[in-house]
Amino acid sequence: MRKQKKQKFEILENIRIEEMVAEGKCLARHNNMVIFVSGVAPGDVVDLRVTRKKKSFLEAVPVAFRGYSELRVQPFCEHFGVCGGCKWQHIGYDTQLYYKQKQVKDNLERIGKVAMPEFDPILGSAKTRYYRNKLEFTFSPNGWLTNEQIKSVEEFDRNALGFHIPGRFDKILDIQHCYLQPDPSNAIRLEVRKYGREHGLEFFDVVKQAGFLRNLIIRTANTGELMVILQVFRNDQEDILGIMEHLKVTFPEITSLQYVVNPKGNETYHDLEVVCYHGLPYIHEEMEGIQFRVGPKSFYQTNAEQAYELYRLARELADLKGDELVYDLYTGAGTIANFVARQCREVIGIEYVPSAIEDAKINSQINNINNTTFYAGDMKDILSNELLERHGRPDVVITDPPRAGMHEDVVAKLLEVHANRIVYVSCNPATQARDLELLSTKYDVARVQPVDMFPQTHHVENIVLLIAK
Repeated sequence: MRKQKKQKFEILENIRIEEMVAEGKCLARHNNMVIFVSGVAPGDVVDLRVTRKKKSFLEAVPVAFRGYSELRVQPFCEHFGVCGGCKWQHIGYDTQLYYKQKQVKDNLERIGKVAMPEFDPILGSAKTRYYRNKLEFTFSPNGWLTNEQIKSVEEFDRNALGFHIPGRFDKILDIQHCYLQPDPSNAIRLEVRKYGREHGLEFFDVVKQAGFLRNLIIRTANTGELMVILQVFRNDQEDILGIMEHLKVTFPEITSLQYVVNPKGNETYHDLEVVCYHGLPYIHEEMEGIQFRVGPKSFYQTNAEQAYELYRLARELADLKGDELVYDLYTGAGTIANFVARQCREVIGIEYVPSAIEDAKINSQINNINNTTFYAGDMKDILSNELLERHGRPDVVITDPPRAGMHEDVVAKLLEVHANRIVYVSCNPATQARDLELLSTKYDVARVQPVDMFPQTHHVENIVLLIAK
């Protein structure tokens, strides 16, 4: 008798989803085993397919819904559930804010293990749609087919321009309307796709490393300026100039129209020439009358309106009186440094990326800000005794590190420097909590202020004020 093959994926029935946890996943339990589930909401009752088994937990996806949570709302985007961009559209914004605040609190108390004050209520975003100032779209000749399209008898043009399917570098979902970036972002993307299809331009195949149209970046600014960057695989000037001229004529509101020829195996272009076809090679964002120049390779916070609120709160917590020396660590393009410069004596900005430091210097120059000094290099090397001897011990340190948090050598140097106040801005409360525990030998946590920069996602920013003991 033939032995029956064991089912590879176990199905668990009638599982109640309990709560939201880290990385936007939800938690459930079955037979004393914790299950992490994506694509559900607290209060849902579902059948789950186990996708991963570990000794202490399971991972699963829903295959059938037996009951729906009262926290659910109707997603507003036709691509929800396939596109990985806005994974929390199925829960209301107030609920999103509740769980983001809870995420910050859980991380700081569980990982940080230091005394905490009462947290300030999370600052929500005034805009929950069309809030991003930058989107990046990818071309593909083999666009992802949805279940509805597969079942349909219609023929579909597989030349796609949109976003990567989560977990797939080679599959692109063709986007009809995106609710992340304001007009004319959708119109520009659709026109570029239409032009490419009608003129027989090859959409780039990342697997075969063949094709022409590769990548499209659209940057809008709160000044009304607009940048479009087209990335192509080959330097076919006739085709490049044809689509550039078409965009220039069709969208006269574009103030910076550029292109990049990228024959590399990936889409990064920081080491490549960006050619400005029309307008200026940059646009400007603005905060409190301060202009920030944004070039094709510049970093700028993608939710500009909420970034202003974030920096305003950071400046408020810094409690600047006008005579302070401020060190701005991980300064990027010097946005925070220039934003606080008029309220203090001097700002020293440090950043790993040399091109970002050049942007920071330009942003000081165009705003006639003369009390900033910027250094490029590894933070743990630049933040040295030599730097302290040259500029002095800071009264206030503002630090806004990447998701990995601060290097332990940087934390050790901050403990040695012992500034009166540290304002710690973080996009990852888990690594922030780890650093707070290390800093707790010489600092007390005085304020905690979560800020939501990315509605419809699980991401949350957090500001912590540390006071020297």
